[in-house]
Amino acid sequence: MDKDQVAAALTGSGRSGTQARDDLVARGAEIVTAVVELLCAEPERVPRRVCSDVLERIGTPAIGPLLEAVAGGDATGGDAAACWGAVALSRLRLSDPADGLPLLDHPHPTVRGSGLILLRRQGEAVVRRFLGPVVAALGDPVPEIRRQATEALRGIGDEALPVLAGLRGNPAPAPRVRAGALEALAEIGGPAALGQRDREALRRLVRVKLLDEVPRPPHLCGTWYAVPTHDQAAVLDAFGLTAAEPVTLRGGACAWNHDSHAMSSGPHAGCSRVFVSPALDGWTLVFGDTAEDAHRLRNDPEGEAGPVARARCAALSARFGSAHWYGMSCGDGWTAWCVAERGEVVRHYDVYEAAEGGDDGVGAPHPAEAGLLLPHTEPDDDADDADVLAHYEAQCDATDVAARLSVDPDALGPHTVVSGTGVLALTACGLEHGHPAGALGL
Repeated sequence: MDKDQVAAALTGSGRSGTQARDDLVARGAEIVTAVVELLCAEPERVPRRVCSDVLERIGTPAIGPLLEAVAGGDATGGDAAACWGAVALSRLRLSDPADGLPLLDHPHPTVRGSGLILLRRQGEAVVRRFLGPVVAALGDPVPEIRRQATEALRGIGDEALPVLAGLRGNPAPAPRVRAGALEALAEIGGPAALGQRDREALRRLVRVKLLDEVPRPPHLCGTWYAVPTHDQAAVLDAFGLTAAEPVTLRGGACAWNHDSHAMSSGPHAGCSRVFVSPALDGWTLVFGDTAEDAHRLRNDPEGEAGPVARARCAALSARFGSAHWYGMSCGDGWTAWCVAERGEVVRHYDVYEAAEGGDDGVGAPHPAEAGLLLPHTEPDDDADDADVLAHYEAQCDATDVAARLSVDPDALGPHTVVSGTGVLALTACGLEHGHPAGALGL
């Protein structure tokens, strides 16, 4: 069959189209090159998903032509067709999983990544069978390949931990493999999986990095509190936090981001630890919630953070004079803030509640909001395009209010006055279940 005939068979519809594609699969190696060329054609001539499905069913005979397609293009994203080739490689149904092993040694990193995904998709038994090559990939110079190797090992769970721990205690593997094993240990088993020697080494590394760390803005997605105090011990006590370990600002923010997005990792991934910052321009920031607050929010049928935040802010302000709570989302336009003074909430605003209820929140607008447009407001119906744009540009969010009231995390930098050291501390859930699994940046 020539390429035009193959294209016609791939684009058929109904029962006859299904039969035509089944016939292509039966021809196997004879038509693979034509299907791969159609998969990588620019512009798209045949739906790439259809081409990929046929190649997936053909299996091993498709490896060679797909390797040529991937290696011949920029499969890291610049060439969409070559990316499809990499996807097709990772989905092949192999009669013998060993046919995919050469992919792990290929000079092209995307091919190596496809090979690891291919092994992982064939199940835990296949990963166990080829554990050696998968572990070796932990030393790959490309971070994405190391991540794919870790994901493959994650599939066999606790069985991987003694293998990785053995690498850490054995000087024979290359240093890069041992370093990758450390990251995989933390990612799969959490800090509890690390040996005492590794834990001490990480503590020393944190102490070294703290010596010259320059504050940088974290990725803001979640909620945090701000308390006007340098007394970190009092803040830990107020939140019921224990087992505090020093951490860099980057490491603490990384933990907060990891935990707030890791609910699929277990029921307590998001309520086991909290990052308490050093004093930043006189304010201590607390990223995350206590176990009590997190569970109250999780068990609330309405899922509203407002009542929990107001109660916590009121209690904190009774102890510290004032307290603020802020919220931002990286996935949508949600933003919120709460301000409490001397045990009373004086202002609470949530953009979604305001938009739904048609009001401006709890309490009178705060002076810190003066001159700013609340984010639920809409421009006038008769506004022209320029006025509409100006309206939306003038709308504020939690960081704008924080900048006027306390500390804007999004504006941290060399100018920020830092006093003390940030800590990761455990909640009640953390004491029972330990730190969530996951490797954190330092």
